[in-house]
Amino acid sequence: MHSHSHAHPAVELHSGEKQAVARKSTFASVGVNIVLMSLQVTIGFFAHSQALIADGVHSLADLISDFIVLIANRASAEKPDADHNYGHARYETVASLFLGALLVAVGVGMLWRAGTRLADMGNIPAVHVSALVVAVLVLVSKEALFCFMLRQAERVRSAMLIANAWHARSDAASSLVVAVGIVGSLFGVRLLDPIAAAIVGFLVARMGWVFGWDALQDLSDRALDETATADIRKLLLAQPGVRDVHELRTRKTGDLALVDAHILVDPFISVSEGHYIAESARLRVMTDKRVLDALIHVDPENDAIAHPPARLPTRASVAAIVDAELAQYGVRAAALNVHYLSTGLDLDITLAADGLADREHDAELVDRIDLTALKAKLGARSVTLQRQIVAAKVGAPGHA
Repeated sequence: MHSHSHAHPAVELHSGEKQAVARKSTFASVGVNIVLMSLQVTIGFFAHSQALIADGVHSLADLISDFIVLIANRASAEKPDADHNYGHARYETVASLFLGALLVAVGVGMLWRAGTRLADMGNIPAVHVSALVVAVLVLVSKEALFCFMLRQAERVRSAMLIANAWHARSDAASSLVVAVGIVGSLFGVRLLDPIAAAIVGFLVARMGWVFGWDALQDLSDRALDETATADIRKLLLAQPGVRDVHELRTRKTGDLALVDAHILVDPFISVSEGHYIAESARLRVMTDKRVLDALIHVDPENDAIAHPPARLPTRASVAAIVDAELAQYGVRAAALNVHYLSTGLDLDITLAADGLADREHDAELVDRIDLTALKAKLGARSVTLQRQIVAAKVGAPGHA
């Protein structure tokens, strides 16, 4: 028995807010990057600073990554459809993977350029002071952009936006390296400018590798971390009626996770009560912001340990045997409750109400009915008999 329904409104609200924040912070980043890139490349070219040009290429990579983020953000907010029953949140993860690969490629390219320039030591031209001005300007604006983007991203807890914010911080770090290289170059150590360019390349490639690897893990159904899983287990156990939780499994989809769990309930309650407990437990789990949806399975026993024997008779065959047995005594069963447990079959028989039956008559009937023989026929562990009570007022026929 499973309990499952659609994502609740809070999740939709969250994703709407997330989209708005993604747009706002990404457009800010696009604006800053366009201005800085044009400055870096033109001034870098005229002032002969390879590090500054490398940083300009880095800003271009940021621009491309911003556009990837915008596209992925739009795509991931699509509603679930026939092709993607769980929604499109994974698009963000794919975008992060793409972003990572892009950064690795840019970083390796920068390293290569710096390497060829270092090999040709004699021809490194002197760097002009204007390059330093631009590098410092870039440093300040990128750090400011990082603070703004991180604040926004943490508010909506989006891995992709947090990645993009750190991306801006790494730009600030590389601009710092560039500034140091330019200062060295101005003081006559011309070697420092290409070395700075190489360090920038390494930083960019390393960051791309980290993002890409993380995204790859999430795409291969990585579980939530242990603290998050423990929180979910606590929520399930807090539900009255849940005796235990086993087979709790989680898998990431985008920034949220899907949860599957088995809950243990009293085996003798009704199906509808078991379902009610599961549904309530599910709603509790959904209060955790990290959960996109949960599927709760109800178990009468811990099925990791105990299973009902495979060859227990079906309900229909149980009913046939009971009816045949009771017909000999001129009574019929109004209700049958069959419990399939690892200890075997338990059977509760409720006899139809009988206006003429009194206590003595019933007691005598129970003595006559051979419950041991019935148990043996059914292969049951226990059989109980009870009688429906008929209302004192004579109602419509057929109503007890």
